[in-house]
Amino acid sequence: MDTAVDTRFDANFTAQVLLELAGAPSVENLLNTLVTRAAERPNVICLQIWLLDKADRSLHLAAGCGQPPHGFDNSSIRIPLGTGILGEIAATAEQMVLRDLDEDWKRLGNADWLKQQGICGFSGAPIAFKGEVLGLTAVYLSEYPPNESRPWAQIFANEIGAAIANARAFEEIQHLKAQLEQQNAYLREEVVEARAFGELVGQSGALRQLVYQIDLVAPTEASVLILGDTGTGKELVAREIHKRSRRKDKGLVRVNCASIPRELFESEFFGHVKGAFTGAIRDRAGRFETAHDGTIFLDEIGEVPLEMQSKLLRVLQEKRYERVGDDRTRYADVRIIAATNRDLKKEAAAGRFREDLFYRLHVFPVQVVPLRERPDDIPLLARHFVELSVRELRCAKPRLTNAGVTTLQSYHWPGNVRELRNVIERAVILARGGSLDFELPITVQSALPPLLPATPAAGNGHENNSQILTETELQRRERDNLLTALNKAHWKIKGPDGASELLGVKPTTLLSRMKKWGLERPASI
Repeated sequence: MDTAVDTRFDANFTAQVLLELAGAPSVENLLNTLVTRAAERPNVICLQIWLLDKADRSLHLAAGCGQPPHGFDNSSIRIPLGTGILGEIAATAEQMVLRDLDEDWKRLGNADWLKQQGICGFSGAPIAFKGEVLGLTAVYLSEYPPNESRPWAQIFANEIGAAIANARAFEEIQHLKAQLEQQNAYLREEVVEARAFGELVGQSGALRQLVYQIDLVAPTEASVLILGDTGTGKELVAREIHKRSRRKDKGLVRVNCASIPRELFESEFFGHVKGAFTGAIRDRAGRFETAHDGTIFLDEIGEVPLEMQSKLLRVLQEKRYERVGDDRTRYADVRIIAATNRDLKKEAAAGRFREDLFYRLHVFPVQVVPLRERPDDIPLLARHFVELSVRELRCAKPRLTNAGVTTLQSYHWPGNVRELRNVIERAVILARGGSLDFELPITVQSALPPLLPATPAAGNGHENNSQILTETELQRRERDNLLTALNKAHWKIKGPDGASELLGVKPTTLLSRMKKWGLERPASI
């Protein structure tokens, strides 16, 4: 019985393989299909697919089947463009077919392997797409390559190039799709957060309670009195109330009552007519007229003079006023939001603020918690102000380290959010794109945890059993802590994950302490 295997060139088989490659969804899937089908051919001893890396202009082994030549079984092997038979094929973009009788056969190298495997022929063809070489196919055969296979080998390689280009394009589409989905998810989170918090940055319980109050009062027409220390962001709260109200499409007019001269309050609020007083050279609309159908924000309302408060109360109650020097009564449909850092109830009791005006403004008080009472918001605020400072100051983006955040959370922030922003702006300028360093007067009360109450020691009648450390023991612990940080950072002094960053100190301070304790980098590291 004739058991000889048919090794003749099979165009139908080649066409079938090409159809399978055309539908490959990824380069990896394509190459796996190619080498699997190539292994079915009895005359193919070894097939290799080499792809070109544009970055370093070298070939790397992407896939293969059969027993590879010695040294070519490692996927990390690189062949420079133009080096050897394979490098020449990729460099010249020309097909090369060899037989063991040809003069160039020796250039394949690995003579022992060629003889051991019984290889008689070699076919190499550049893989190209639209004139660009992507790599090459290298086929080692147990017989001479038939003449009719030569054009097919190049057609086959070109089709592989098109399939690789399609697969890469599909992979890029999938990558972009995944990236877009991720961005959409992020934007949805941003929209949800924007709807929930607006310009108020943070996630603390205190901020959530504040937003809850804003959501309650914003849709109504009630007057709002925003209470809080200086720099807590009372104006941001006023903006959020306005943006969530039915008047959001109209203007929000801000009046800083602390900056208005005493004699100009009435003109500033209600306007004046020409000739009403010296310097009134033309008619002028006041802030209430400007804010008609919108919202007026009276910041630091506790600074309004007592004699002016009765006219302000009239606008609140009747929505009517007159310009200075004018007999005509005007109408202003305005919602009032006021803010103060004073205790207006005490001011009213002392006769410095009208009690009826206080109760008219105090319909819905909103308390803004100082920054020291919401330290959980400091990391988010810090990152927000870093991004803001980088854009506004046009500085290199610095690194906000964990140690830096800890430093910020350890400070009591008497100037609240405004002070935090100023501190971060200064640090961004000084950082020059490096890590942010904050030099703040850290107080014992804010930096240290509260002391635990003393507990009697069991059975000995002493006040407590707390351990008192000697100066020597304290210094030893300081040295041990420093050494632990150095080892964790692999003796890296500065930069991301460096020991100075872990300890929250400057690199120069760390080097000084290392010198003090005689700590030097081990030779083995």
